[in-house]
Amino acid sequence: MNKKSEVIHLHHGSGGEHMAKLLNDVIFKILKNDVLEVRHDGAFLNLQGNLAFSTDSYVVSPIFFKGGNIGELAVNGTVNDLSMCGAVPKYLSLALIIEEGFGLDEFTQIIKSIKEAADKANVQIVTGDTKVVEKGKGDHIYINTSGIGVMHEKANIKIENIKEGDAIIINGAIASHGMAIMSEREGLEFESDIVSDTVNLNHTIKDLMDCFGDKIHFLRDATRGGLASVLNEIAVDANLGISIFEEKIKVENQVKSACELLGLDPLYVANEGVFVCIAASEIKEEVVRILEKINPNASEIGFVTAEHPSKIIIESAFGGKRVVKPLVGEQLPRIC
Repeated sequence: MNKKSEVIHLHHGSGGEHMAKLLNDVIFKILKNDVLEVRHDGAFLNLQGNLAFSTDSYVVSPIFFKGGNIGELAVNGTVNDLSMCGAVPKYLSLALIIEEGFGLDEFTQIIKSIKEAADKANVQIVTGDTKVVEKGKGDHIYINTSGIGVMHEKANIKIENIKEGDAIIINGAIASHGMAIMSEREGLEFESDIVSDTVNLNHTIKDLMDCFGDKIHFLRDATRGGLASVLNEIAVDANLGISIFEEKIKVENQVKSACELLGLDPLYVANEGVFVCIAASEIKEEVVRILEKINPNASEIGFVTAEHPSKIIIESAFGGKRVVKPLVGEQLPRIC
């Protein structure tokens, strides 16, 4: 068969010779490591200390977008979820649900992206599963990743640690991922390419933990529902108010233009490389300084207050104020 026309068939998930070839020639070959090479029904791990565990499923459409693909996204997403717990990610599982007819070249590209993302995050893929479903019963490929990490010895990330006066800090410009997905999906062309911000955050979080320990009170990545949804969740769970300043929240010019064109508020657009850090006020300048070395768009955007509990108030550059309400419905479907 001509390689260009090779696709995934149902027999690639049957457990027989064709499945073994797919596993050996693509998955095991690309993701090879000592733990995975045992090829048992599970992974044998040597871990000490308190652990964090997380799982997530990825159904993004389209599966390839500017700045990444579903494979890279699946690794970064679970790595980042573990990092937000204050853990150092170590191991991931990888479960693949592939639609019959999906191109083998595309599949291989995704597995290579998974390997590259895992290497950048310094994590290993140690176990997994592969299933093939009939054509029309999937959307090319779905991926689940679960992860285990060892808690940083200085970490104490809990909602109850948030206090009045704490600083609200973000590590970069918002809304890039959601708009990259939307532009690909709708076939929109903008003056500048909008690129997803998908990236692993674990090295950055470890640096913060090393420097500041439990003075970092809370962490959360601003994925589905964007910055506004995350801040609302935090305010409600902590029963405290949050005040933010619009001019402090950075949005790339091309992203802002795209949002205006589509009638979207960047505050509610998904991110894959932006996190919210709630830190003790005495370290806020140092935290921003560290984050700015990685991304010049890092910024202190507001503070925690006992006023207006469970509400987010945003102040414009002109001094006007409004409530930032929780997202109602789905602004951008299938962004992760």
